[in-house]
Amino acid sequence: MAWIVLAFAGLLEIGWAVGLKYTHGFTRLVPSLLTVGSMALSLALLGLALRDLPLGTAYAIWTGIGTVGTAILGIMLFGDSVTAIRLTCIALIVSGIIGLKAFS
Repeated sequence: MAWIVLAFAGLLEIGWAVGLKYTHGFTRLVPSLLTVGSMALSLALLGLALRDLPLGTAYAIWTGIGTVGTAILGIMLFGDSVTAIRLTCIALIVSGIIGLKAFS
């Protein structure tokens, strides 16, 4: 169950990271409220997952999910560059997440 909670926390991290772009410096009310809400819920779920998971593993996976998801959405939504090296680095992060989960 802790792994599922951690996965949802990571997905919410993607939500607030991408949401920051839509807040325009927190000048837009609805995106700002959704972003702050996503931040709070993401941290709360991370805290719950940490009851049963090792700190270093959980934090690395949480930030890894956020990093990979944000990078992919940056490419899809905002036209961030797509290069072989960038995609390779994203794949390395994914392999690190899988390795941490598999060996913890």
